[in-house]
Amino acid sequence: MNRKLLGRTAAALAFAAALAAPLVASAHRQWMLPSMTVLSGNDAWVTVDAAVSNDLFVFEHVPMRLEGLMITGPDGEKVEAKNQHTGKYRSVFDVQLAKPGTYRIANVSDSLMVSYKIGGEQKRWRGSEAEMAAAIPADATEVKKTNSVRRVETFVTSGAPNDVALKATGKGLELVPVTHPNDLFSGEAATFALVMDGKPAANVEVTVAPGGVRYLDDRGEMTLKTDAEGRFTVTWPRPGFYWVEASVRGGAPAANGVERSALYVGTFEVLKE
Repeated sequence: MNRKLLGRTAAALAFAAALAAPLVASAHRQWMLPSMTVLSGNDAWVTVDAAVSNDLFVFEHVPMRLEGLMITGPDGEKVEAKNQHTGKYRSVFDVQLAKPGTYRIANVSDSLMVSYKIGGEQKRWRGSEAEMAAAIPADATEVKKTNSVRRVETFVTSGAPNDVALKATGKGLELVPVTHPNDLFSGEAATFALVMDGKPAANVEVTVAPGGVRYLDDRGEMTLKTDAEGRFTVTWPRPGFYWVEASVRGGAPAANGVERSALYVGTFEVLKE
């Protein structure tokens, strides 16, 4: 290969690396995206995509596994997902909105992670608390236990909204709407509260990011913090789908020596005023 061609090749590789660097550096984001959030009629359905990606609402990394899928209907009863499928880059399922009101569509995981050493060698294990005693050797040292609860969710409403499905379960980091999640409009403020195990999650950092910005330099992300009551307020700059994330990590271990780690992710549609 001649010197000029070598130089061009090196330059092209450097340019490609520069383009790829932000993608590698950015954290993978979990999300669920409904086809619509506000519907009417007697036979309303929504399709939900679920994935993990670099760019929001773009299928380019891995699908979200749906072992913890929980759909709560407007009467508080469980609703079954229809036509569930997991492909290369996304999982997908349908929800029939057979009753009027608001549905909470969530994928929830609750696991125990343990790190320990055997003979100086670092080991890791994940499972339920009931399985831990048999899984961790009695001679393990430097045992560190972390309970990790993750909730990824979205909300859809058929007809008039209600709030039965919006009640917190009291487990992990959850969002309790003050403003109804399917009553959001651009240019208007909406208020939500975060609770950790049912109690206000104060001074927690919240990231709010719009979708549809893959080709923009300014991603338009906002960073907010909850107040003493766990509340935060967002004024939506434009219509579209938004991704909201918050997490609580570390802190003093519980009485049983288990540290807590909790993640909340929500997708919200903001309508044009």
